Amino acid sequence: MLSQTDRPASLSDALRRRRQKLAAQIPFPVLLWSGQTSSRNFPANTYPYRANSHFLYFAGLPLYNAVIRLESGRLELFMDDPTPAELLWHGDRPRRDQIAETMGADAAYPISRLKGFAAGAATIPVLDAATRLQQSHLLDRMMTPANQLQDMDLALATAIVELRLVQDDWAIAEMRRAAAITIQAHQAGMAATPQAKTEAEIRAAMEQVVIAHNTTCAYNSIVTVQGEVLHNDHYHHAIQPGDLLLADMAAETEMGWASDVTRTWPVTGKFSGTQRDLYDVVLAAHDRCIQAAVPGVEYQQIHLLACQVLAEGLVDLGILQGQPADLVEMDAHALFFPHGVGHLLGLDVHDMEDLGDLAGYAAGRTRSDRFGLGYLRLNRPLQPGMAVTIEPGFYQVPAILNDADRREKYRSVVNWERLEQFQDIRGIRIEDDVLITEAGNEVLTTELPTEAAAIEQLVKSS
Repeated sequence: MLSQTDRPASLSDALRRRRQKLAAQIPFPVLLWSGQTSSRNFPANTYPYRANSHFLYFAGLPLYNAVIRLESGRLELFMDDPTPAELLWHGDRPRRDQIAETMGADAAYPISRLKGFAAGAATIPVLDAATRLQQSHLLDRMMTPANQLQDMDLALATAIVELRLVQDDWAIAEMRRAAAITIQAHQAGMAATPQAKTEAEIRAAMEQVVIAHNTTCAYNSIVTVQGEVLHNDHYHHAIQPGDLLLADMAAETEMGWASDVTRTWPVTGKFSGTQRDLYDVVLAAHDRCIQAAVPGVEYQQIHLLACQVLAEGLVDLGILQGQPADLVEMDAHALFFPHGVGHLLGLDVHDMEDLGDLAGYAAGRTRSDRFGLGYLRLNRPLQPGMAVTIEPGFYQVPAILNDADRREKYRSVVNWERLEQFQDIRGIRIEDDVLITEAGNEVLTTELPTEAAAIEQLVKSS
């Protein structure tokens, strides 16, 4: 992180610092593409455009079909000025030289000049197929998926990971803005719930806040009474008294920086006794993990702490039987908490996961094949400037709980009759965004309550 006396005076200064840090690690030229849109059903009807995050990190602007060349801290921009047809359909827009000045580019050229600057350059493949084909043609090599990089492309990706793991002041300011908008969106969702008839109405109340701030959602919103479906993207279910609604949705700023927040609330504004019991177990894991998220701590230990606290709570409620440490060792907790406790956060909501585990896992580490660890997205020590999520949960997933092999393996440690008494809980997740600081951490989303009584009040007060 930048110190108080080392803060950039402008966005162009911040971008220049990022490029200089990359140049200190990479001796060869770099080309980064912003990418293009993909068509939905005919060429002119496209999906919403999102510039490539690696491009955004160094260019700072969500340009369309643009390329930057980086070498020795110098940036050259390659993009075409708008055509008369584009001006007709999309209106006036800044020209190449104006954009170059805004981002602090050292030179700017039309795309047709790019071939003469491509020799010996490294890159990272983008996701859209048309641009990836351009990359392959220009660099005269097939673009492998970004999680299978080799040689200088791998060296480039590794250097970018080191830079993007630690957020600078401009990034943190953007993430604070995303978090503030997200908090308003969740409050709007809670306020809309008592009058809502379907999940879609609550989703609409939340996403209109994001749209009103001229921002976008950082990912497909999860707004559902089927909280056991971890990435549920359906919104047609009716809201019924006694339901819990799980809302995992967040804003992304115009410059691409993300938030990621989940809250779970009773649609009537009052948790049942069983819902409150399990909510408090998840909240205890959430709070303990945030308290433990400080520099030098291994993130996997944060995950295992969540597992331990959840196991202790489930034993206290009579759902699991045995010593909590033993239950975690045998992955019994994962029957109800199958995913990892969180991930990196930044320009991507799962930051840099286009590179596979290169960012999430420290060098030499690979994913475990254990039931309770296989979905852990982050396994490296925490350091100041890192932004992560903390998101423990409890879920009753039929595909897990009705699996014959697992029921047999865990039959002596699960009180299935007692579990039946908690059938009004399908899924609970509580998620916040945490910035690791020199002194410990800062919860960027702390203004959105997590305590059950405060959640109830936000729903009922509408």
